[in-house]
Amino acid sequence: MAKVEKSRRRIGRPPAGAREGEKVKDYPQLSIRVPGEVKARLQALSVVKARPQWRIITDAIDCYLRERPVDERKQIGEMVKRAPSRRPSRAAGKR
Repeated sequence: MAKVEKSRRRIGRPPAGAREGEKVKDYPQLSIRVPGEVKARLQALSVVKARPQWRIITDAIDCYLRERPVDERKQIGEMVKRAPSRRPSRAAGKR
């Protein structure tokens, strides 16, 4: 009798980064202070939409940028291209 192999699923959640194969835990962290009602709205929106807070903020920034004039978007795009990569090496983060 032939043995049928099942494909094994990995334990835990799949990577949930913005792009294929990225992991949120590898993203740089951002800390901001906002009024309590803004934080409460963000948490509520996250629950209602079943989306992580980082995705809601990312979508909001993208939406805001779409509303900017073309010259501002170009200027911002150039600044982003010139920004140094903030991705720390795995060895540097484990000290």
